[in-house]
Amino acid sequence: MAQYEHLPIYKASFDLLVYFEKIVKNFSRYNKYTHGKALREISREILMLIVRANNTYNKRPVLEEVRIKAEELKVSIRVCKEVKAFPNFNSFETAINMVVEIAKQNEGWMKNLSRKERRPDS
Repeated sequence: MAQYEHLPIYKASFDLLVYFEKIVKNFSRYNKYTHGKALREISREILMLIVRANNTYNKRPVLEEVRIKAEELKVSIRVCKEVKAFPNFNSFETAINMVVEIAKQNEGWMKNLSRKERRPDS
């Protein structure tokens, strides 16, 4: 089984999950059990997908799923902002920036895979 703890994308995803676990506690009761639950579940799914991608030979389909989940998470965060679930703007800004960073790292991983696939066998 491959090690995943050293991956920057794993660390960023783990930090995001911990951040949501902490910040959702400050949501109102309604938002905590609707929007907060979605934020926590999607971020947990992203973390598990990263572990799966690191442990599988064909990483591309899993990383594409990470891409989709990251977009879903961005939309959920924006909905939370619109319904004023976040206690302040800084909470929203931190969350969205963390997701953007994960998405960038995921795209970098996919580009790296593309370069390896194009490389002729020596």
